[in-house]
Amino acid sequence: MKEAAEFYLGMLIEEPVHSWLVTAPSNSPENRFRKPDGMEATTCMGPTIDMQILRELFSNCIAAGEILGVDAAFREQLKSSRARLAPNQIAPDGRLQEWLDPYVEPEPQHRHVSHLYGLYPSSEISPGQTPELAEAARRSLELRGDHSTGWALAWRVNLWARLGDGNHAHRLLRALFYPTGDMGLDYAGSGSGSYANLFCAHPPFQIDGNFGGTAGIVEMLIQSRPGEIHLLPALPDAWPEGRVAGFCARGGWVVNLEWKHRRLIRATIRSANGGAIRVRQAQRTWDLNPSAGQAATIHP
Repeated sequence: MKEAAEFYLGMLIEEPVHSWLVTAPSNSPENRFRKPDGMEATTCMGPTIDMQILRELFSNCIAAGEILGVDAAFREQLKSSRARLAPNQIAPDGRLQEWLDPYVEPEPQHRHVSHLYGLYPSSEISPGQTPELAEAARRSLELRGDHSTGWALAWRVNLWARLGDGNHAHRLLRALFYPTGDMGLDYAGSGSGSYANLFCAHPPFQIDGNFGGTAGIVEMLIQSRPGEIHLLPALPDAWPEGRVAGFCARGGWVVNLEWKHRRLIRATIRSANGGAIRVRQAQRTWDLNPSAGQAATIHP
């Protein structure tokens, strides 16, 4: 992480309008934009995904240095540069902006949603912590549309789960399972769906759709950030009851939970390292502090 951060500290340049620090040259993966003169382009300065990844990288390096008690001067340099990275911006149409400027997109329903990295898999954007940015991410998803290739559809499942919309996430999960038959016929002509053996049917086969769909199921049932676990954050109406075991949460926590009539019945939170954790479910919270290797049980 340190060497990656050192590389980008040396690579960042100051963009001329706001004096933000940005990557250049770069692109927002596989998507393109139309400039005011009508020319289409991909190469740019400081696309949103780069800035989100660098804020995450620099923050992780700072935290690691603090835990290890090393690199105090380097940590200060990272903090200074992190504060100058181009921020997330909301475009005039309400979307989370993908580039430094609100360019027109030649393909509005492009399969990639790279600028939503901050919502998932990162945790920079969330309805609870950054509601305006979360709403902008939601608008981006609405305009991108639901139908896409297998891996892109799986990513959308996770994004809608992070927004707390379990029914939308479930609808896309069902589309990911759409039976294509032996010929690999596309779901809605998008390259999505599954073969009879449940392999993702993105031609000829792409494991991203399977792993991403599995991750999406987890995100519908449990989400975590340092110091907090959220149970059943995006439970769809189609799953009124159920139970899961062995789900891992950030910080060395293992979670078992059971629900019925869409209400949490029981949850067991086991700690590998010990320490405090806040558990949320709906409007309720529990502050737990089990010892290493021990478990705490919640009976709402």
